[in-house]
Amino acid sequence: MGETEKIETHRIRCFSKLKMFLLAITCAFVSKTLSGSYMNSMLTQIERQFNIPTSLVGFINGSFEIGNLFLIIFVSYFGTKFHRPRMIGVGCAVMGLGCFLQSLPHFLMDRYEYESTVLGNLSSNSFLCNENGTQIFRPTEAPSECVKEVKSLMWVYVLVGNMIRGIGETPIMPLGISYIEDFAKSENSPLYIGFVETGAIIGPLFGLLLASFCANVYVDTGSVNTDELTITPIDTRWVGAWWFGILICAGVNVLTAIPFFFLPKTLAKEGSKDNSDIVKNDKEEKQKEVKNVNDGITKDFLPFMKSLFCNPVYMLFMLISVVQFNAFVNMMFFMPKYVEQQYGKSTSDAIFLIVAGITTDYKGMQQDLHTGNVILDDCNIDCNCPTKTWDPVCGSNGLSYMSACLAGCETFVGTGLNMVFHNCSCIQTLGNSSAVLGLCDKGHDCSMMLQYFLILSSVSSFIYSLSAIPGYMVLLRCIKPEEKSLGVGLHAFSTRVFAGIPAPIYFGALMDSTCLHWATFKCGESGACRIYDSTNFRHLYLGLPAALRGLSYIPAIFILIILRKYHLPGENTTSGTVPVEAKVTGNECQEMDQTSKVLNNDVLKTKM
Repeated sequence: MGETEKIETHRIRCFSKLKMFLLAITCAFVSKTLSGSYMNSMLTQIERQFNIPTSLVGFINGSFEIGNLFLIIFVSYFGTKFHRPRMIGVGCAVMGLGCFLQSLPHFLMDRYEYESTVLGNLSSNSFLCNENGTQIFRPTEAPSECVKEVKSLMWVYVLVGNMIRGIGETPIMPLGISYIEDFAKSENSPLYIGFVETGAIIGPLFGLLLASFCANVYVDTGSVNTDELTITPIDTRWVGAWWFGILICAGVNVLTAIPFFFLPKTLAKEGSKDNSDIVKNDKEEKQKEVKNVNDGITKDFLPFMKSLFCNPVYMLFMLISVVQFNAFVNMMFFMPKYVEQQYGKSTSDAIFLIVAGITTDYKGMQQDLHTGNVILDDCNIDCNCPTKTWDPVCGSNGLSYMSACLAGCETFVGTGLNMVFHNCSCIQTLGNSSAVLGLCDKGHDCSMMLQYFLILSSVSSFIYSLSAIPGYMVLLRCIKPEEKSLGVGLHAFSTRVFAGIPAPIYFGALMDSTCLHWATFKCGESGACRIYDSTNFRHLYLGLPAALRGLSYIPAIFILIILRKYHLPGENTTSGTVPVEAKVTGNECQEMDQTSKVLNNDVLKTKM
């Protein structure tokens, strides 16, 4: 009776440790997706902080996948032969280090300076229409300062930090999923993986909330007087406190790593009946591992790779994943920019608006975007205005202008955000023509369209998420148990090489091709984009992912055809099987393998 109680206590203890691991890996998924979603939401802020094009921002974002790529195959194959929980814990700690490195530029750089004709020129009135004046913001006379400004490489810290974060993320998914698959009942495995996937959904929610908060806090808050700012969070030059949220992500990742160092290397298989078998299996497993390390640990690598590449279901599923991930990466990474550009939320109101001289002429008539910008007109040609500086104002006629000078304004009252410009020759209205800082509001109709877009996006995301668990099950069950960890790693490797890395880069370059006006350095070099062609931008953002997802249905049909005819290697035979004793060596292994094949064929015939 005492022996039975001892066995039951051991089973309960091991089962509890599996639950502890499940909780820890779920928290790890929360922390890694928290960091990822926050970074995706801050791409626009980083683009403006370092004044770089979207294609370069896409490369910085893709550096996470590059870091992940370095170790994914190695970790997936060798990881199961070492202490998986500790490797996951180290990975979480490395992610925290990467996040900390990403925030360093804020503490090493000078304060952010946005382009403005008003800031610092109130006494001279040089930002107004002045026929006898000279153009402001001429190139600096010191060439060394030009080189220093244009050649600033502080964004490299963000790139390297993101790469290190990718390295740290490597063991979490393949080792976490394989650990659950190895020690959980087959019927419980989908439920447990569902819990983990729930963490992957909760993480982005917290990440978006954190990003929303940080985006509304000025990047240099605490070191500058925000009352003197002439921009708001809805301005295209605004940069939020992106570094603050990254520091929070660093702390969360480090805290998440702690529990994994107290979890065991192996557990009893959920539902095991004999304590002696558990102990015996643990000893045999350790002996196998020592033998593998001493006798060539890579002897099965090439045969496993060959088996995976010759598996039609696995290869077709990998193709689907690559195509779908290309679409998913583009939609996810650039959604904040799309919402900003199309619906005037957060930072870029300029797209649906008519910005005079760029998307319309000064009379409010739509102009052909392919003919180039006509910045100057009869109303401001004698004002000596800078034609590249972005300091927009909203006229009383409902049109936006690149600057108060280009609006032909001659006087002003007030300071900071309360400035009002008067006697604006380009603003044709009855009575006094005036303008205020910032872009004109899009109005109620645009806000309603944003709500429709968010509702449709939520419904689409829900439908898309329904395939997550079935997809995992197909991936895990279409390969042999001994190839499981390597198969998951190779799948992750392929999605990163063919989707995670190139997608943000080529999609960012396509976005840059729709830019209508670039920010300008003091030395004449172009920086971040200020306004896009809304039609082409929308067609790219919505059309390209839709086309990619449509293509993914072709290999999916072939998978369904194959699954109807063949038995998956990872499926368990639920009937007609005979228990096999644990003691199997030499020729008995081969006999068991042949017996299993016969039994599987019998079961397949019964099902058909």
